[in-house]
Amino acid sequence: QFLFVVAFSTFLLCCVQYDVLFANRPLNQSGGAAPPAKVTLPDAVLPAPQCARRIRANGWVIFLLVMAAVFWLYRLVKVLCSLLSYWEIRNFYIKALRIPSVSGVAVGRRGAPWGAVPAPSRLSPLQDGLCNYSWQEVQARLISLQREQQMCVHKKELTELDIYHRILRFKNYTVAMVNKSLLPVRFRLPLLGPVVFLTQGLKYNLELLFFWGPGSLFQNKWNLQPQYKRAGSRLALAQRLARAMVLLGVANLLLCPLVLVWQLLYAFFSYTEVLKREPGSLGARRWSLYGRHYLRHFNELNHELRARLSRGHKPATRYMNSFASPLLAVLAKNAAFFAGSLLAALIALTVYDEDVLAVQHILTAVTLLGLVLTGARSFIPDEHPVWSPEQLLQRVLAHIHYMPEHWQGNASKGETRAEMAQLFQYKAVFILEELLSPIVTPLILMFALPARALDIVDFFRNFTVEVVGVGDICSFAQLDVRHHGHPQWLSAAHSEAPAERRAEHGKTELSLMRFAISNPRWQPPPRSELFLSQLKERVQQEAAAA
Repeated sequence: QFLFVVAFSTFLLCCVQYDVLFANRPLNQSGGAAPPAKVTLPDAVLPAPQCARRIRANGWVIFLLVMAAVFWLYRLVKVLCSLLSYWEIRNFYIKALRIPSVSGVAVGRRGAPWGAVPAPSRLSPLQDGLCNYSWQEVQARLISLQREQQMCVHKKELTELDIYHRILRFKNYTVAMVNKSLLPVRFRLPLLGPVVFLTQGLKYNLELLFFWGPGSLFQNKWNLQPQYKRAGSRLALAQRLARAMVLLGVANLLLCPLVLVWQLLYAFFSYTEVLKREPGSLGARRWSLYGRHYLRHFNELNHELRARLSRGHKPATRYMNSFASPLLAVLAKNAAFFAGSLLAALIALTVYDEDVLAVQHILTAVTLLGLVLTGARSFIPDEHPVWSPEQLLQRVLAHIHYMPEHWQGNASKGETRAEMAQLFQYKAVFILEELLSPIVTPLILMFALPARALDIVDFFRNFTVEVVGVGDICSFAQLDVRHHGHPQWLSAAHSEAPAERRAEHGKTELSLMRFAISNPRWQPPPRSELFLSQLKERVQQEAAAA
């Protein structure tokens, strides 16, 4: 896609005769009264030598092509390295976990096929492919393999929690920082009110700063740098982190024109056809990147989060659509009427005489009227609405599991809807934020984030624990209600955590419940196990009473 966008954009910029394409310059230059020649696409395209000369004569195009080539080579090297890792993973699944990559593969006996892992003693002649296995089955085979071969030499057995900690080490840190309101940065803008800004570009830069970039807080994929674990050097480390944020912001600012051009081109090629075919798709909603981090449990894999939020998509859409502005509905109905009337007249004229299509800009008018009509209809509410926002919000909560306390009993308030819109945003808002990201991200890195450098350094020191055989992890991910539980969430008798060490919104308790349900063989810490057993008894009592 990157190569195509670069090549096609260069072609459109340097190799097309737009005067000929738009029929502003006739093809036949003879002075006779001959009718104008019919323009074809090859007539509007410059010959290859002439096109090459125009490219070489434009210094900006050459510069952009060189930068694009450098970036593409970097991506190529990265993809090749990833392919080598994927090949090792594939061999591990096939030879160690005994899971073939495709169904219907006959597997026979082998020697020691992968390192020190022996071949399976018994295999069925025809096995299901990887796509037919659940994650729990893959995880069970990995735990069984550890008992046989002790791949992790520091401990005899791996638990389900150990596996999740290895996969989600950095994700858990990010979820915890969002939970403790360290990230993302919030603004209050005129007319718009509170705004939460978190895009893919900003997320990439934050991961570069904290986890895997040069000079990041982690010295490798599993250990925090030792100096960040000591309180004595916190001020110096905060200054160092703030300086790194500013330098990264400057680098983003220098690259802003290139990234912005790429974002605009990619958005144009990706969404223009969709906008023409389904204009209402931009009015559809999706879970925002901030929403995915706010609603994510500790130790929740990507596919588990995706499935849970997908189940909550329809209830969330119904809740957001239950808010209708009477003024906006009246304006939308009138806009739809006027646009539909004009469109109907143009269609009728075209049916009567197709030469109408030869009139200049008639197709443009038909297309724009269709866009206006479809867009206006998306703002017209249902003719038979049922106003029950509290019930609708409870249905949403059944799937997303988290919401601020002040939402209780205030589902009909505009403030609640506005905060929900930060989690469940319009697709058009998502596209606009991604387009603005190359401009806003450098400003956040240079001016907003450095003020939080000391809090971030303290966070990593206070909430990092070392687990044997796993490495440094976020302490919230241990799901221990004793150290991170909140008294308001039924763990008052089990929690010894001070206020600053508690997870907000009951994330420790809810994450513990979800993980225990998903992994019934997992043995939780004693206090957490007692909390789960008492919670189960209470649920059974309430169910019996109901």
